[in-house]
Amino acid sequence: MTLPGSYRIAPRLAGAWVLGITLALSVQGLAQARAGLSDRPPLPAMGPSLRKAVAFATTEQPGTIIIRKSEKALYLVTRQGQALRYQISVGRDGFGWTGVVKVGAKTEWPQWRPPREMRARQPELPELVPSGPYNPLGARALYLLRDGRDTLYRIHGTNDPSGVGFDGTSGCFRLTNTDVIDLFKRVPVGTKVVVQ
Repeated sequence: MTLPGSYRIAPRLAGAWVLGITLALSVQGLAQARAGLSDRPPLPAMGPSLRKAVAFATTEQPGTIIIRKSEKALYLVTRQGQALRYQISVGRDGFGWTGVVKVGAKTEWPQWRPPREMRARQPELPELVPSGPYNPLGARALYLLRDGRDTLYRIHGTNDPSGVGFDGTSGCFRLTNTDVIDLFKRVPVGTKVVVQ
């Protein structure tokens, strides 16, 4: 027996109605999810690359990092007479330092624990800023050690690319996130770092 045409259409309409309700609920859920994210600040920009290959005279071996604070530049020696130059921010007055250290560890999207001394100067700082795109250390961090001990200084990124190229840190060396990701890939743990 063949059903009349109207009976064959009814299941199709019912299926379309269920699909419509499902889509409406999905759109509503998406709108609620967006509303929950709207109270967060926008994701920070990765920043431009301020890196360039340059002629660079040094007696240091390829793979060495040389930081020239007066130039606000970090050089990664690539071969005899050549280096990659990254623009950086350096320590403000009273927070500069020199010496030879090593990269003791590397972290992607590091968490940040402001040192006790920094929290004494700025009591509003939290004990811990969790890792992620809103962390002031940015996308990557290279931890600097002297004689196997943490100096508490880092080479790290920033969520404020306009903050690169100045005397403004508490002794760390800050690159754009784009550049710190590039440097992070090129530099192994154990790399010699000369701060001048």
